[in-house]
Amino acid sequence: MIKLKTEEEIKKIKEGGHLLAKIIHDVAKKTKEGVATRELDWLAENSILKYGGEPAFKNYQPDFSLRPFPATLCVSVNNIIVHGIPGNYLLRNGDLVKLDLGMKYKDFFTDIAITVKVGKVSSIANRLVMTTKRALDLAIAAAQEGATLGDIGHAIDYYVRSQGFYTIKALCGHGVGYTPHEEPDVLNYGEPHKGLKLKDGMVIAIEPMVAVDTSDVIELPDGSFATKTGCLAAHFEHTIAVTSRGPIILTK
Repeated sequence: MIKLKTEEEIKKIKEGGHLLAKIIHDVAKKTKEGVATRELDWLAENSILKYGGEPAFKNYQPDFSLRPFPATLCVSVNNIIVHGIPGNYLLRNGDLVKLDLGMKYKDFFTDIAITVKVGKVSSIANRLVMTTKRALDLAIAAAQEGATLGDIGHAIDYYVRSQGFYTIKALCGHGVGYTPHEEPDVLNYGEPHKGLKLKDGMVIAIEPMVAVDTSDVIELPDGSFATKTGCLAAHFEHTIAVTSRGPIILTK
């Protein structure tokens, strides 16, 4: 069941989302060569607690996961798309690092993800990052009241394919607000004017995930998801509200 949010609730979600955006961009500044991924997790958790929030992902186990997630921050490097577990890995020049972070603040949840380039990355990595970020922008623009989830998915997939890359189709965005994951699923592909109609008060996390040469994924033993061919992947995400005045980005 999809739970619409009131205007007052959306304001509270936006307050938390603004803090979450600041936190993840602070973490991104520390995402540099030689830094252990666990250090990024510590920074994210301490920052969330400092602002009076709670980590949304730590010990959280959604229906599709085999086990609870053990950290605050998902740190997914290179061919890992999402749900990478931070640990002792030291970041290297040329790495693509996906940072995915959720927070509970004043009883409401927000979710954000960005891809960070460590040092000098390849030209294809640069194009992949730019394409994925642009796909998110186009998807948000498509999230108008009265449009459909198919319009959002089509905006992502059509643009990604036009740039010669592949949309990850087995993973998707979701509703968010009262809990970290709510209905509906927000697919990264679709047909225009098809699917659920968007209504004023819907709060969703849109998160295109894009790979260089495959749409196929594999789940690794630790629960993270990687590209089947081992190619690079990128990921961006915003929590947005659908309103009669147009989509509002809540995580900025």
